[in-house]
Amino acid sequence: MKFFEEGPVTFAHPWLLLLLLLIPLVALLQGGKGAAPAVVFSSLRPLQTLGKARRSRMGGWLTSLLLLALALLIVALARPRQGKTISQVQASGIDIMLALDVSGSMQAEDFTIGGERANRLEVVKQVTQKFIEARPNDRIGIVCFAGRPYLVSPLTLDHGWLLQNLERVRIGLVEDGTAIGSAIASSANRLKDKESKSRIVVLLTDGDNNAGKVPPLTAAEAAKALGIKVYTIGAGTRGFAPMPVQDMFGRKVYRNVKVDVDEDTLKKIADLTAAKFYRATDTKTLNQIFEQIDKLEKSTVEMNQYTQYRDLFPWFLGAGFGVLALQTMLAQTVGRKLP
Repeated sequence: MKFFEEGPVTFAHPWLLLLLLLIPLVALLQGGKGAAPAVVFSSLRPLQTLGKARRSRMGGWLTSLLLLALALLIVALARPRQGKTISQVQASGIDIMLALDVSGSMQAEDFTIGGERANRLEVVKQVTQKFIEARPNDRIGIVCFAGRPYLVSPLTLDHGWLLQNLERVRIGLVEDGTAIGSAIASSANRLKDKESKSRIVVLLTDGDNNAGKVPPLTAAEAAKALGIKVYTIGAGTRGFAPMPVQDMFGRKVYRNVKVDVDEDTLKKIADLTAAKFYRATDTKTLNQIFEQIDKLEKSTVEMNQYTQYRDLFPWFLGAGFGVLALQTMLAQTVGRKLP
């Protein structure tokens, strides 16, 4: 991947610009000396009304043009140029599929955001966003699952578009349930044909497998055969969690529901694929888990920079000779001296 950045104008021989200091000296000498008289008169009184002002202005213009031409030629000698910095980035990225549980139990509000009670899915989306933003060189995709998996985004480097799709994730888009095995199989299928340094699945769930046609360990065996690691995260407090429901008057109330995460199966999936299992019981630990995975699976980035220069001196050289030619033409016509 290449990036281009225009740089400022510089000079290949900047010390030649010191010659510009001679221009005020030349102007001073030219002005003090004045032009040699062409005709000698005993008295200049008869000539005082014969275009003295115009001839003085023309002489000043000719001198100014000569000095300008000299300045432009000196700048051309210093060889002005504009650099273009080219950065070539070679990223050895990692392909990552995020498999996120969106079953009904993810509505349990045993997590917090900014000190306020929040449901599990809201927190997972926030933490996942930070994880994605921290890995700009990796292709990342998202599969969500409940009773069956569905694709939110294929692997992409367009993380802005990826985050837009993540924002639209919500509970209730597919039938309820927890199809862990099918989610692993769907994620692995998106990674199987990719040739990257490393391929991983990060699976987050708050339940045990009770839907889908693929057993979790069978899916993990397939992922292992493809060289895919499956990091597993069990989300939710242990014991009971507050689930929001509506009472007979339509008001939001909470009832405690039992949290049932199949930790043994999630551990076996991670061990089988040479990955790790994590348990997230609150927002803080969930953030820490994603940070640990981020550190374990790092991309490598190599950057080479070089500068290409575009010479600007032909413009100054042409302008200098152009002004010099104009000065010469004016000196031989309207500014011509008396013989």
